[in-house]
Amino acid sequence: MDQRKGSGSDANGGLAEATASRLRFEDPDEVMEENHAAAAATVGAEEEGGEGGGGEEVIGSDKTSADYYFDSYSHFGIHEEMLKDVVRTKSYQNVITQNSFLFKDKIVLDVGAGTGILSLFCAKAGAKHVYAIECSQMADMAKEIVKTNGYSNVITVIKGKVEEIELPVPKVDVIISEWMGYFLLFENMLNTVLYARDKWLADGGVVLPDKASLHLTAIEDAEYKEDKIEFWNNVYGFDMRCIKKQAMMEPLVDTVDANQIVTNCQLLKTMDISKMTPGDASFTVPFKLVAERNDYIHALVAYFNVSFTKCHKMMGFSTGPRSKATHWKQTVLYLEDVLTICEGETITGSMTVTPNKKNPRDIDIKLYYALSGHRCQVSRTQHYKMR
Repeated sequence: MDQRKGSGSDANGGLAEATASRLRFEDPDEVMEENHAAAAATVGAEEEGGEGGGGEEVIGSDKTSADYYFDSYSHFGIHEEMLKDVVRTKSYQNVITQNSFLFKDKIVLDVGAGTGILSLFCAKAGAKHVYAIECSQMADMAKEIVKTNGYSNVITVIKGKVEEIELPVPKVDVIISEWMGYFLLFENMLNTVLYARDKWLADGGVVLPDKASLHLTAIEDAEYKEDKIEFWNNVYGFDMRCIKKQAMMEPLVDTVDANQIVTNCQLLKTMDISKMTPGDASFTVPFKLVAERNDYIHALVAYFNVSFTKCHKMMGFSTGPRSKATHWKQTVLYLEDVLTICEGETITGSMTVTPNKKNPRDIDIKLYYALSGHRCQVSRTQHYKMR
């Protein structure tokens, strides 16, 4: 996979996804250097570190998993990674600055404001007032950033959870949020955005972005699967295959080289953020992937696209392997079987996605796949847990 060759490498190549003919994705302006996104492991290390640096946080305290989620966003490193993601940040900037009619003299709510960058874009575009809600300690920094840049009279930073705070106004005209997580739905803020929409969005108001779609493809990945999964068969002469079973259940977030793609890319699910309910984030969908060459298949790969359809012209971005890399990368689901597939043969199956019952920010995935080909016949159900 691409990360083995260095995380800075980039598999560009335009959008070849299933929705490319229908959606116009805006290419972010090249105003920054290449995205030097940190590896996902860095984020995990920050989450384990807690807020303080001197071991002040007592392990085993009464904090919930949700509290640790918000704590992770108190560290500047995760915000640096997101801000340096040019595809992400520049896309939002373009949407706001090139569609000022959506923001001019409007009341805007920024859900999960972080450093306040989206709020600053909105204020600069002429918003009447922006309410920036941020639950983590970063809210204190956001207040200082707003003040330093002279927008204290336009932007009000509110520290707290969306579900627990009250706004000084009964309704807002625009809700903007960068709520997406890995695999679109892992550790995401979608339910929080929907809560804010139902409570505060005025009739005729706009949610940005308003469309998100999940896609699936299949890849050849023998070398990396050998390194990540088969490694446990023999570790310095010892059998550790019990860990291999766990490793197979954990989707890998990584950058996939476009040359590894063996099949077409299929749209799995489209979400209309302006109309959907929280229950719509749980779903079972069928898929059919058609081989475009003779090859082996070691994994399925999921990614998402985001669209802003209320703009003067359609805008958005893709996290797919044929698009410029983002900090979301792609989500790799390794298969227990190595599929030998010939051009024109199909992998059929279904994917079930549900929030974990104990922690809704985690995702449980059930995958069924089948191949009845000339050289390979197989059907299997696998379970994955994004934690």
